[in-house]
Amino acid sequence: MKKLFILMCLSSFLSGFSQEKDTVDFKRNELKGNALFLVLGAGEFTYERLLNEESGIGVSLFFNYDDQFDTKFSLTPYYRFYFGKKPAAGFFVEGFGMLNSYQYTDYTQYGNFDPSFTSKEIKNTDFALGFGLGAKWITKKGFLFEINGGIGRNLFNSNDNDYEIVGRGGITLGYRF
Repeated sequence: MKKLFILMCLSSFLSGFSQEKDTVDFKRNELKGNALFLVLGAGEFTYERLLNEESGIGVSLFFNYDDQFDTKFSLTPYYRFYFGKKPAAGFFVEGFGMLNSYQYTDYTQYGNFDPSFTSKEIKNTDFALGFGLGAKWITKKGFLFEINGGIGRNLFNSNDNDYEIVGRGGITLGYRF
């Protein structure tokens, strides 16, 4: 009888109940395009991979095909944390890094009595760190709409005072699959 009692006690540990939260199954990939930049003469396309219901990582590629922006190219990886009730939707905060290439014209004045100017095209590449805020809405079919904005600071070319601060933002349309 003793052996049976010990065997029953030991076997009761094998049939315990787990107290883990059930995870919701949802689609985890998103492709997006920035509609605002397309209107303004540039393109920005984004891929985001959702890690869980509250966070995701992604990368954005920006390129300028019309000379409306000083920034010619940027590659921006980011991490987002979502606060909405739906999986990876609603209000979010993000941290990002941005590899950016920009071009501008530097005007230098010389001469005291009859000032003249010389101009020089300057091209630089820099890396910025920053943060952003935004909101994302998604339909049952997987179409999404997003508004976001962010600000960062270039880390290496600090002598370019006009280009220390970089911006990030847009009105984005996309699809979750």
